[in-house]
Amino acid sequence: MDRMKAILEDRRFEMLIAGLIVINAITLGLETFPAVMERIGPFLLVLDKVLLGIFTLELLARLTVYRLSFFKSGWNWFDFIIIVISLLPSTGGASVLRALRILRVLRLITVVPSLRRVVGAMITALPGMGSIVLLLLIIFYVGAVMGTKLFGATETEAFGSLMASFYTLFQLMTLDGWSGEIVKPVLETYPWAMAFFLPFILFSAFVVLNLFIGVVVGAMQSEAEAAAREEVQELVAEEGRKDELILAELKALRAQVAALEARLDPRP
Repeated sequence: MDRMKAILEDRRFEMLIAGLIVINAITLGLETFPAVMERIGPFLLVLDKVLLGIFTLELLARLTVYRLSFFKSGWNWFDFIIIVISLLPSTGGASVLRALRILRVLRLITVVPSLRRVVGAMITALPGMGSIVLLLLIIFYVGAVMGTKLFGATETEAFGSLMASFYTLFQLMTLDGWSGEIVKPVLETYPWAMAFFLPFILFSAFVVLNLFIGVVVGAMQSEAEAAAREEVQELVAEEGRKDELILAELKALRAQVAALEARLDPRP
């Protein structure tokens, strides 16, 4: 059991699994080309099953080694769910599940520490991002009501209803054809409309985007600091273990020296 645990925690084994995941992603991509499937389709399907078998054995090995403690980690749950989905039958009514096999590529997140830190930072940033989204929704609602009342009478396609105004404002936020398709036609009827569009575009497209970036960057910095602290703690613990070994060796040497002195002592 200890030997199996050492293999599972070995960095080389983790890199091997990461390489197999990349190979699996390539094979799944090749399966989308009809010409490739005509030539080597059976080989790709067999290779896919072999790789799935390896991933399943790896999961079973982890379950055997860690047992119930395996499920204490959210990343282990992530691995478990992806493998279970991959093992579901892909025939008949469940044929849509064949497309879900590509989810195995997401296991790279759990294997590569840098990816794991990035995703962890994004999850940590969700509460802050939620507050920004709520603020954006309030601005959208206010803007949609104003746009419908101000321009709905003539610009029925863009601002004829509340939902149409929501969609138009979203298009403005993404800057997708905002000038030629939305703003210029409205300005022909309402020359003062730029006083409405300009603040909304500046706030939604630039201020809110920078707020999102700031929250994510702050979360990533916190994750990096936490990872650095863990590394320092591991180094301190390793140095502590080395010091304990050195002290134990010194005690053993002292005991041996004392035994030799006792033997060489000429006194009766």
